[in-house]
Amino acid sequence: MVKCDDVLQFWNAQLDSAAIPDASHNGLQVQGSAVVRKIVFGVSASLELFRRAQAAGADLICVHHGLLWGHEQPLTGLFGERVRFLMQHNIGLAAYHLPLDKHPKIGNNACLIRALHATGVKPFAAYHDVTIGYEGKLPSVPLEKTVAALEKFCHTQAQVLAFGPQKIKRVGVVSGGAYSMLPQAIDQKLDLYVTGILDEPAYEWCREGKINCIALGHYHSEKCGIEALMELTAKKFPVKTQFIDITNPL
Repeated sequence: MVKCDDVLQFWNAQLDSAAIPDASHNGLQVQGSAVVRKIVFGVSASLELFRRAQAAGADLICVHHGLLWGHEQPLTGLFGERVRFLMQHNIGLAAYHLPLDKHPKIGNNACLIRALHATGVKPFAAYHDVTIGYEGKLPSVPLEKTVAALEKFCHTQAQVLAFGPQKIKRVGVVSGGAYSMLPQAIDQKLDLYVTGILDEPAYEWCREGKINCIALGHYHSEKCGIEALMELTAKKFPVKTQFIDITNPL
């Protein structure tokens, strides 16, 4: 059993959340129990996650996609139901968005590029003036082998736009809904861009830019960061931890 404030201070310090501009309210979003015996981790805030966390005995939930996104919202409808459930069961909710995308060790993008065993890794791709992705070098790896490695790591089936070289030497990664950052990968003359989801413009960007793109799904491309934060937390504090995987193909 530990103090909730101690856990939050640890997360805030590790992720340097106060220094990173973000639409998400990073840190504690809903106050719950002052002491924590079990923490549940998940990708996105939802009633399904909250209910399963409560059944698992959680005092605190930590997610990548939280409830608060920089604007006031009435406590009605689905939003009100979610907040009401947490407060009725005295369960706290914390969220870390961009801080958990860009972290150089436990961030989503660092985990993904590490899964490819890339070398010479360096920051890549700006999102609202915050560099959140990473690029690196591969030893001329076949595209299909790269796809297979990421599918295995993320436990998903990827969508692939194969308009670039069949041997990958330079790769850039930005997880989640970052298809709009594909032109930055083209400008950098990368062989492959890895992200979560695609939208209609991506097809012609890839064809005209002669680049490959792998989309792993928004949800599946962002499981690795929150799981890494869970492992770090379990090493630091004498609390029970559990990742709850809410099936989401998108």
